[in-house]
Amino acid sequence: MHDRPADRDGAAAAPAAPHHDDPAAADGRAEHAASAAHPAHESGCACPTTADLDGDGIAAASRRTFLRGAGVLGATAAATGLLGAAPAFAAPGAPGAPAAPAGGNADDPYGQTTMSPAPRGTWNPDPDDPRFTVVVMPDTQYMFDQDRIHPRPMEASFRYVLDPAARRGGYDENIVFLAHLGDVTQNGQAEEYAAATKVFAMLDRAGASYGVLAGNHDVSSDDQRGSTPYLDTFNPARARKSPSYHSSSPDGYNTSHIFRAGGRSWLLLSLDWRLSDKGFAWANAVIKDNPTLPVIVTTHEIVGSDDDGTAGLSGYGQQMWDRLIKDNDQVFLTLNGHYWPPGSTVMKNSAGNDVHLHITNYQDRYYGGTGMIRSYRFDLNRGRIDVTTFSPWMRELAAQGELNTLAAQELELTSPVDTFSMEIDFDRRFAGFAPVPPRAERPARRMVVPGTLAYWRFEGGAEGGDVAASTVVRDQAGHGNDLVVQQAPNSPAHALTWTGDHHPDQPAHGSLVLAGQGNPVSGAYFRTVDSAPLNSETFARGYTFEVFFKVPSDWDGGHNGWSAMLSRGGSAGKAGKGGPTSTAEEPVLTLSLSSSIELQWNAYPLNLPGATTAWSHLLQQEEWWHVAVVNDGRVSKMYVNGCEEGRNPSTPAVGLTSLGLPFLVGGYEWNGAIDQVFHGTIGDIRIVDRPLPISQFMNAR
Repeated sequence: MHDRPADRDGAAAAPAAPHHDDPAAADGRAEHAASAAHPAHESGCACPTTADLDGDGIAAASRRTFLRGAGVLGATAAATGLLGAAPAFAAPGAPGAPAAPAGGNADDPYGQTTMSPAPRGTWNPDPDDPRFTVVVMPDTQYMFDQDRIHPRPMEASFRYVLDPAARRGGYDENIVFLAHLGDVTQNGQAEEYAAATKVFAMLDRAGASYGVLAGNHDVSSDDQRGSTPYLDTFNPARARKSPSYHSSSPDGYNTSHIFRAGGRSWLLLSLDWRLSDKGFAWANAVIKDNPTLPVIVTTHEIVGSDDDGTAGLSGYGQQMWDRLIKDNDQVFLTLNGHYWPPGSTVMKNSAGNDVHLHITNYQDRYYGGTGMIRSYRFDLNRGRIDVTTFSPWMRELAAQGELNTLAAQELELTSPVDTFSMEIDFDRRFAGFAPVPPRAERPARRMVVPGTLAYWRFEGGAEGGDVAASTVVRDQAGHGNDLVVQQAPNSPAHALTWTGDHHPDQPAHGSLVLAGQGNPVSGAYFRTVDSAPLNSETFARGYTFEVFFKVPSDWDGGHNGWSAMLSRGGSAGKAGKGGPTSTAEEPVLTLSLSSSIELQWNAYPLNLPGATTAWSHLLQQEEWWHVAVVNDGRVSKMYVNGCEEGRNPSTPAVGLTSLGLPFLVGGYEWNGAIDQVFHGTIGDIRIVDRPLPISQFMNAR
């Protein structure tokens, strides 16, 4: 909460004029720096305190009247400006609370100055769910400002965090941490913390994982300042109650937290608004002592933002970047308040990796920000963090029909700086300090489950080397369903090569690269030998076909569409199939890719005159995929990466038609002649004569 520093100290992309958390200092104008009515803040910034605690101004006088009315300010306290032992803003019924609390008009939801009775909250995050939320709460100082005490907005936000039953089925179903970004109070005075501490006690009672830090309105100077009302309230003894607590700096103003989420541990630093040399040393040591953990840095000031949301380092932010962030590759996200408007930037650290730096602050908005929170919704499966900003208090008032016209605008903020998504390949981003070990190769014998008719692995060749025309790929199931090379006419050199590239969950760490096409046809592929028993198999009891594959970036629908990874010789017409869903010239079985890169399983069952077809969604290029087609003797289903697709047929389909001709790997015939050769990479292939559960697929963990 400070105006733009006069010297950015070399800050990159510094915003032209970020706003201070106190409008009186918005442009750093000298006339607002200090006055008798508004003395300068002790931190040395241009922002004034709201009023002299014991001065002659209206605010101070009304404060004394308020405290006396609450039965808190005695004669001695009135003379000295000190509070009595009992907090002025205790909840009704709490120890030390007045019999008739000065809580404002009970019928006025905007005028409540005390907490409402709240049930004990619940804290039970799922540490293994790949979807989880870190909640961020920025500057709340205008809710705890001398006699202007309004805890209800923060209380509503904490109620939201501590009510998983109410959130069930929503985006924030799994909240794992709450981070406050500093400036808990406006003036850093004991009576302000007496009110704030009771709201934070909601988190303590529930055993929640949370962090809080001091902003420039909570304290002055750096973290070696010694005792303050802030530290009396948020000290290491209190922090230790949090299940995520890891350590505190010797001065007590900096804490580290380790929480479990998405099946791994994460380190979050809650750092004082001004680190001393000792503070920087402590923070760097904590990161060094936890070398494999991703790190989120929270503090009060790092970046400020222009009105368009473009953020840049402040002068102190440059120090944070130089002394803590840029050389610690584990730091991937920083969160701070202090300035407004909200904004973000991405900077490259010394390792060349992205660091996302965000400024979040809503105190300039109606009702001091209405206890606004920001949800950082991690989805490790999708590789994204979805960010949204809203006020639980406004939601509560909306449900009660109590929204006024200004409050209605604070329900949820949907501008691009308040609601957005960040793409992060977490495994790749964290690989420099926490690499994911590749899955070990699994021996063929482990993949030959009962009922395996054929299992082919493509390994042993030199990387990029041509597959010799004499190559025989043995059936690892031991049934003699071996593969031999076939070449289409006019095929170019290097039409079929070896590669070590493979799906990360593929049992064998080798594959085939096929440089084939159609229109005109060219390329090389494999087929089963004429004596293979698989050629005549009809799969009357059901089946499971599995293939690993990858589509290259130069895939062309006109030349490569409708090529097959696996097909069977013999046309539907020759097999006597003539139903309304039949095409006489097409193969009796094919697992193909459409011109739009959709998987298609097109097969002629024994019990039908036509084909039955299953489809996938559109697939991305340059990604490895696993497909399985499973038939239980009646119904066929397609699975992609172990996930059942929605375009599966419901028509009963028994077995597969056979003309006793070979299976083709990478080849597709039309009217009995080769018409297409696959363009892409093919890994392990397995064919089983029974339906397998997902847990037994080759890609299963």
